[in-house]
Amino acid sequence: MTDPADPPPYFRAHVFVCCNRRPDGHRRGSCAAAGSEALRDYMKARAKELGLRDVRVNMAGCLDRCEFGPTMVIYPDGVWYGVKTREDVEAVLQAHLIEGGRVRHLMLTEAHQPPAKT
Repeated sequence: MTDPADPPPYFRAHVFVCCNRRPDGHRRGSCAAAGSEALRDYMKARAKELGLRDVRVNMAGCLDRCEFGPTMVIYPDGVWYGVKTREDVEAVLQAHLIEGGRVRHLMLTEAHQPPAKT
């Protein structure tokens, strides 16, 4: 619960993009090996070009959804996306961060779970 006396948040949204890199050949893969660093850099540049000053795009360590390609989560909404292309990033920027909607076909849901640890 927020207190009315609290200052407004500095950012409206934080986008955490997994940039974890595992060794080549790891059974789970890694977001960085699947291109997440370039997608994060692209998203940061596009957010700036679009004037989204109240959105912060950050690098994150492992978000534990490695099998689903480059992964991001947007807070405070708690919405997870699997993005593989610049077009996917554009869809998230437009639908989620500009229009306030969701990109349903890119969303990771409770069905997207990492494999059981062995």
